[in-house]
Amino acid sequence: MSGGAIPRLPRLLLEPVVRSALREDFGRLGDITTDALVSPDTTARARLVARESGVIAGMDAAMLAFQLLDPDMSIEAVCAEGGAIDAGGLVLRIEGKARAMLAAERTALDFLSRLSGIATATARAVESVRGTNARISCTRKTTPGLRVLEKYAVRVGGGVNHRFGLDDAILIKDNHLALRSGGKSGAIASAIRDAQAAAGHMVAIEVEVDSLEQLEEALQAGAAKILLDNMDVAEMKRAVEIARGRATLEASGGIDLERAGEVARTGVDLISIGALTHSSSALDVSLEVEPQR
Repeated sequence: MSGGAIPRLPRLLLEPVVRSALREDFGRLGDITTDALVSPDTTARARLVARESGVIAGMDAAMLAFQLLDPDMSIEAVCAEGGAIDAGGLVLRIEGKARAMLAAERTALDFLSRLSGIATATARAVESVRGTNARISCTRKTTPGLRVLEKYAVRVGGGVNHRFGLDDAILIKDNHLALRSGGKSGAIASAIRDAQAAAGHMVAIEVEVDSLEQLEEALQAGAAKILLDNMDVAEMKRAVEIARGRATLEASGGIDLERAGEVARTGVDLISIGALTHSSSALDVSLEVEPQR
């Protein structure tokens, strides 16, 4: 798995998201349970443990949640970011102010569980296409406000990112075509021409097609990137034969982890799976505080 080589997200991007999550949990009064039961000067040690096997992602966000409440919190990372972990494996050891530790617990675990779940699902998808030329990609089907973290988790799991937003690439979709000549013949070619005229030289252009006829039109118009939307395996194989390497082909639409390997063997270049970020199960991770002696 390639997670260990992935550059970590800078604190500049992480901190606003983590602070927002802490504010949401603190509400108007903070952790009234811990404040009532634990004295301010109490210190504690704890272990953050995985209860199931998977790929760890989001350690920086989890550690930051603790450190924002106790800057002197001592944190030892036992498992590497992007590393595989078995059930019962140790992720972090922490020591510091008990109130801060308990107040940050849920926020830290939420980030780590969510992002590790995405990385784990991505790693499984990547493994399922091993031996083919296909790469696994995410989509924009992300949790609002968490896109940068969730797409990072995809990279940790060995996948690649699709566009981050509406402004970093042009993707001509069926609804765009429906508004241009009712989606009739020639709409794709004219849309590509207009997109090329409007785009800067650094902007990638991709066009979505849902039939082999539209694929032919896109290729004739010079499309370099083509998204095959909701095609079955037989159509994808035929699309690869028709394109003959003239365009990067991306398969998309309802592809789950079970189908990824079959789709990859058609010869497509990319497989985009929205479920990586919108439906991955969170990895079960817990915080275990050591009893006071």
